[in-house]
Amino acid sequence: MAAARSRRSRGNWRRALTMKRPGCFASISLAAVLLGCGQGQPELTLSNPLPVELGDPYVLKASDGRYYMVGTGGVRDGFKMYSSADLRDWKDEGRVFQGNSDTSWCVASFWAPELYEHQGRFYLFYSADWRENPANELENFRIGVAVSDRPTGLYTDLYNRPIFDPGYPILDANLLLEGDRVFLYYSRACYKHPVETELAAWARRQGLFDEIEESWIYGVELKPDFSGVIGEPQLLLRPPAAMDDRQAEWESRSVTSGEVNRRWTEGSFIFKHRGVYYLMYSANFYGGQHYAVGYATSGSPLGPFVKAANNPVLQQNVQQGGIVTGTGHNCVTQSPNGKQMLCVYHGYTSRTGKNRVVFIDRMDILEGGRLVVHGPTMSPSGAGLAPGGRAADR
Repeated sequence: MAAARSRRSRGNWRRALTMKRPGCFASISLAAVLLGCGQGQPELTLSNPLPVELGDPYVLKASDGRYYMVGTGGVRDGFKMYSSADLRDWKDEGRVFQGNSDTSWCVASFWAPELYEHQGRFYLFYSADWRENPANELENFRIGVAVSDRPTGLYTDLYNRPIFDPGYPILDANLLLEGDRVFLYYSRACYKHPVETELAAWARRQGLFDEIEESWIYGVELKPDFSGVIGEPQLLLRPPAAMDDRQAEWESRSVTSGEVNRRWTEGSFIFKHRGVYYLMYSANFYGGQHYAVGYATSGSPLGPFVKAANNPVLQQNVQQGGIVTGTGHNCVTQSPNGKQMLCVYHGYTSRTGKNRVVFIDRMDILEGGRLVVHGPTMSPSGAGLAPGGRAADR
């Protein structure tokens, strides 16, 4: 994630850290989008990292042909935007949403926005701390939605309240639209969510941590007017309970390295390809070097989902001689000519320092349904950043 996302610490956090989290509007299958767009346009040239300091980047390719990027950071108490015609040259559109007013439901921790075009309007889904906090919880995140008639805003809250309250802090909203149905995917925060697993017992024996808190991904149907949910949220993904699970090693590195007493499953992005639902997600500490991306598949939008054998599909490349770490919270878009799937994510490099920067790399689904991301890549010219892109808290 590109700026500091101040998830405030509790329990056995080894240290206090501050930091936090674009994509296509998934109203039809991504495969259909890729086959139907602009065949006459030139081949895409990528240059990583982009001259943009954001975390949790989300890119919408709108009906006007331009790309619009939002993410965590850049301004305080809200969100800013960048736009591009070619995914290479980005225009700073400035602030597009202002929160933390005297009457707003949202007061702090503005993270992980996503932008959708729907029925002629533009909707900004985002996470923030809820003003209603009688127990004075340190992490009180909920999900809201703002609307504008223009992609560059300004956006105002559709409802001056969270979309719904599951009774625990949530963040990282992602949508899937299928016909007249809407599905919302989100992450339950780690906060006050200790889980007893083989890893938790191992961490105690090693003298690392007394407990391990976990973040889990849920899905639920959303009302067509985005005013609330239909039915109960379904648990879709969580960190492995057993240490011999094939996913356990890579999803537990932040714990086994002694970095922090939390395991994340967050930053979901869902799309449909040839009848299969692909749910991409990020694991490990969002502010550390081990942040990485995996995916799971299902025949239904609400699961059950099965994690892929080739996870992780995106991770740091330092062991291979590279300089990129902390790769995660991705979305998927397509090239201007519609021929290439692209994975958009944030990471850190030794050249760009402590702020998260945005990367775009090619992504493919091979025969047999295996998803691969061709990254992280680093362009020789991609060593600097445009001024004025400094990130705010997560």
